[in-house]
Amino acid sequence: MRIPILKLRNILLTSIQTDLSDDDALQFQQDLIERTRDSGAAGVIIDITAFDVVDSFMARGLNDTANMARLVGAESVVCGMQPAVALTLVEMGRELVGVETALNLDQAMDRLEDLIGSRSKR
Repeated sequence: MRIPILKLRNILLTSIQTDLSDDDALQFQQDLIERTRDSGAAGVIIDITAFDVVDSFMARGLNDTANMARLVGAESVVCGMQPAVALTLVEMGRELVGVETALNLDQAMDRLEDLIGSRSKR
């Protein structure tokens, strides 16, 4: 299953609307990183609003994907995390280390614009 990745100006936006198998998660990660590199996007937003549960594999995958995006030149923000998902991640010891988060898509766009602006000032 391929997760759609939309480009809005210099930002890639993706919303995961269904549970992913481990293979789907790895394919999504590869697709997003390749698209980030190929498009020259300055930022990536990963919307996980539809997630009711996140297992340790998916948590690690989200963390790795966001950090990989940074390595290919894009800032990233994960948004829409449900309270139960956040609680589960903390209980599992799988916090998103070094990954920016936002409550919703509007806040994610604002946060990403700030991150991109800060990077261009360096």
